[in-house]
Amino acid sequence: MLERARRLLCQLQEVIRDRLIAARQRQSRSFARVAEVTAADTIYQIDKLSEDVLVAWLAKNWPKSWPIELIMEGLETELTFPLGTPLKETQWKLIIDPIDGTRGIMHDKRSAWAMAGLAPHRGARNHLGDIVVAAMTELPISKQWRSDQFSAVSGTGKVVATSTNVLDGKRTRLAVRPSSAKSFHHGFSTVSKFFPSAKEWLAKFEEDLWRELGESKPGAEPPPIFEDQYISCGGQIAEILLGHDLMVIDIRPEAFRALGLRHAGLTSHPYDLCIELLLREAGAVIERPQGGRLRDPLDTTSAVSWVGYANQHLARKVRPAIKRLLAKS
Repeated sequence: MLERARRLLCQLQEVIRDRLIAARQRQSRSFARVAEVTAADTIYQIDKLSEDVLVAWLAKNWPKSWPIELIMEGLETELTFPLGTPLKETQWKLIIDPIDGTRGIMHDKRSAWAMAGLAPHRGARNHLGDIVVAAMTELPISKQWRSDQFSAVSGTGKVVATSTNVLDGKRTRLAVRPSSAKSFHHGFSTVSKFFPSAKEWLAKFEEDLWRELGESKPGAEPPPIFEDQYISCGGQIAEILLGHDLMVIDIRPEAFRALGLRHAGLTSHPYDLCIELLLREAGAVIERPQGGRLRDPLDTTSAVSWVGYANQHLARKVRPAIKRLLAKS
């Protein structure tokens, strides 16, 4: 059943990708228009397009013997499949972000990602650690011919990865190889700071972290460490899966709390991390900043902090330093 669910989620995301590509040719200028502002996030016109496709596909294709509750930003009321199934009769929760990285793709700057995670239904007790099937598919910009896809079933120890040529539909296998590097030098490691709010706090944390790790010293040459502000959790995780990035730290909730700011819409949410299973199945590490598995509820509003490492060695090296710095903040 779980293997079939993995394939279904991949198919759903491919439909979203293909509809998005087709629609862009007709109405690209309207993609960036604000459609709605919710407690979870700002909803743009491009988000609405993907949501309509998603609901129609689930209504037609999701197996009737696997009743699900859909968790997704922008839903005003509970939505179950088959449509009309009483919530108490659903067996699974499907948490989806149809477009993670909206701000990049709506301006045709950088790929976004369609993401989904499936978990046995446990009511309000459900958290990210319950997800047993995860999939994400790249939504490419107009000048890009390739779309990557990653998916996994919990406990298999493998990530199924393919690359699709969106021009002719040809698929090829894709290697998933998180880096085995033991040093951060000449590699990409990022503290997420996408917005003006709290950027100074986050930049200071980043400087303090490299100093704590002995990578940055007063009067010495700056360390050869690079960053990539990819404004998409899915994109950041893909970069670790492919061996491009060594570490991503997203502690925006801690920064906002330290500064007394309320910016829940400018943080990661559980639907942004519904594919964290992929990193774990690939042998990489994803956890809370202080260590330990992500246990955030499967909702659309909780602010999530997370750290992704390419390997256990880097996690062991950095984790104590992050804990010390956060304890001082």
